[in-house]
Amino acid sequence: MQSQAVHMMILFLLLLSVNIYTAQVVPRMAKYGCQEYCGDVLIPYPFGIGSNKHCYLDDWFEMDCSNQSSKTTSSAPHYKLVLKRAQLEVLNISIRGTLRVNSPVTKFCNGNGSSQMADLTGSPFVYSQDKNRFTAVSCGFLAGMVSAEFVVGGCRSVCDHKKSASCDIGINCCQTTIPPYLTMIGASILYQGETRDSSCDDYAFLVDKDWFERSSSAHAIKSRRHVPVVLEWNIINYTSSLAIFGSYVTNYSFDPYYYYNFNYQGTPYCLGSTALDYNNRSTLSCYCPDGFEGNPYLLETCQDIDECMIGHNRCGPHSKCVNAPGYYVCVDKKKTKLILIIGLGAGLGLLLLLISAWLGYRFLKKRHTMKRREMFFKRNGGLLLEKQLSSGEVNVEKIKLFKSKELEKSTDNFNTDRILGQGGQGTVYKGMLTDGRIVAVKKSKIVDESQLSDFINEVVILSQINHRNVVQLLGCCLETEVPILVYEFIPNGNLSQYIHEQNEEFPLTWEVRLRIAIEIAGALSYNAASFPIYHRDIKSANVLLDEKYRAKIADFGTSRSISIDQTHLTTCVHGTFGYLDPEYFQSSQFTEKSDVYSFGVVLVELLTGQKPISFRRSQEEGKSLATYFITSMQLDRLFEILDAQVVKGGSKADIILVADLARRCLNLSGRKRPTMREVTAELEGIQMSEKTSNGGENYEEVEYVRTDSIEPWDVASSSTGTGPGLDGGPSSSLHEIPLLPYKSW
Repeated sequence: MQSQAVHMMILFLLLLSVNIYTAQVVPRMAKYGCQEYCGDVLIPYPFGIGSNKHCYLDDWFEMDCSNQSSKTTSSAPHYKLVLKRAQLEVLNISIRGTLRVNSPVTKFCNGNGSSQMADLTGSPFVYSQDKNRFTAVSCGFLAGMVSAEFVVGGCRSVCDHKKSASCDIGINCCQTTIPPYLTMIGASILYQGETRDSSCDDYAFLVDKDWFERSSSAHAIKSRRHVPVVLEWNIINYTSSLAIFGSYVTNYSFDPYYYYNFNYQGTPYCLGSTALDYNNRSTLSCYCPDGFEGNPYLLETCQDIDECMIGHNRCGPHSKCVNAPGYYVCVDKKKTKLILIIGLGAGLGLLLLLISAWLGYRFLKKRHTMKRREMFFKRNGGLLLEKQLSSGEVNVEKIKLFKSKELEKSTDNFNTDRILGQGGQGTVYKGMLTDGRIVAVKKSKIVDESQLSDFINEVVILSQINHRNVVQLLGCCLETEVPILVYEFIPNGNLSQYIHEQNEEFPLTWEVRLRIAIEIAGALSYNAASFPIYHRDIKSANVLLDEKYRAKIADFGTSRSISIDQTHLTTCVHGTFGYLDPEYFQSSQFTEKSDVYSFGVVLVELLTGQKPISFRRSQEEGKSLATYFITSMQLDRLFEILDAQVVKGGSKADIILVADLARRCLNLSGRKRPTMREVTAELEGIQMSEKTSNGGENYEEVEYVRTDSIEPWDVASSSTGTGPGLDGGPSSSLHEIPLLPYKSW
């Protein structure tokens, strides 16, 4: 019972595997780049055509192919293939070692006669003993075979003109075999003194016996000049052939039966003989294993023969033929059905198992993904955000929680080509939402739990700000490994680029600078939800310009909102050198006047076009732009440090008023600085007076009032350390957070 099960399993595997061998591939017979056919005649290697000698083994195997059809007629082409050195017309070639050629018919007229067929001495060809017969159509006379002037055989027939020629019984025609290994042969008739007429009724020829049996009669050949003859060929000079066929050559004593029945890989083999044949030659012949076909002389794998496609009913009516590499098997049809049913059931079971495994994997992966998202949501401050939202103090409608897949799709999986800018808190990518909106997607850096409150603070504060000069927060995503914020896209870069770099497309005229200053001041004086919001990192790099070049303040990541009864915020120092309020730097107490100081530095940047900190300025001038500006005003050198566009476009009176406002914003004492509302009002007043005036007041007519005693100071010298990026490099800061320093692209 067990052996029967094993047998059925073997048959089942056979049925599953042998189908790959059913597609018959026509094996290549000639070398690559060589002509394979002459008309309908296949030319396998070692035979070949052409001037390229790699197409044939040696000169004896070289062939010519020519078109014999008349050029004046439109008949189908007729090709003639000739064995070039032997000058024999070739009818077909077998890779199994035979060659059919046209051989002349010898006719005897006017007495004794003889003729010589092709001389193949020294060639790899011999006349086949098994496949040819010497035939003589005559009676009463001896027809002989001659080779090298020696008679090697002959036959004689009985005359009976009342009967038709019958070569097999020797009436009017006779046949005989030829000796082996003949390379040349001739025919002769010995009349023995009798006379014959000149009708040429006596003739002899060597002929392919199979072809002769298919012909109508021996007398029908009288009208032919040539008949088919079979030659046998092989590779001669065995020892010199070893260099070509190498390891494929096997000792002649090798048992071919074993090789035929157990070589299922289709590897060709060659049998060589060092023993000399009748013509004193060593020979070599190559073969494909039994059940395979192809050209073994190319030393390539032979192709399997599908025995089931050859003939009909090979296995009988109750069995099914199944092809296998090198052989075939006959399987009982009943067993075949059972095996197919078992195989179908097993296949369906395996398919169901694979589908179940795939669905289980998808379920586990989805569950794992959901757990990871939940973990990331908690770790990224999701619970803190929910607490803020549930408090009722935050406008929930303005905050959208994006899905991670939506943001990955919008940014092309956060492709590096989409990067707009990088800062201390993360990297900003340009993205497009499904509704077609262009957005800036800020992917935060990995943060620890101590920074989560800062991140959620940015979300909460920005969600409450609704001002045309503040970058709008569209939403966030907390289910990823790092937090992601989605902002409106601001296309024209930041203010710092336009101040410190030449830009012919948008020159910063006096009017533009004054308008941008008013827009910045208006945004900073904006109170959301009836309580002020401190930015704590005001600088020109955090002022973006939209499509109409209107100012928009970005990066409220370090912002804080305070209640009405609070006057300041005590925290660790945040900000950027050059813009940092010295009072805040020394006391760590951030008040509403701290943003005023930073705005004053931005205002001085707009007036002078210089950077907040630069080591190019002398020690006396001050490395800090604030110190340099205040010192210049004290020395009445204001107009020497102003930007050319400011001097050219603004009235001296308005310029002095703006400069004086900047000076008051930079007061070392926060109590003596104006509020942002006062700053906004003064700038708007200057803008209004400029619009209504006819050119402004002269410099001499403006009263220059110093209401405060300003003591020069240098931020660079008062800080605990200096950063690497001075005057053109990255700014030095205790907490550098440039959010969106990007240009449109």
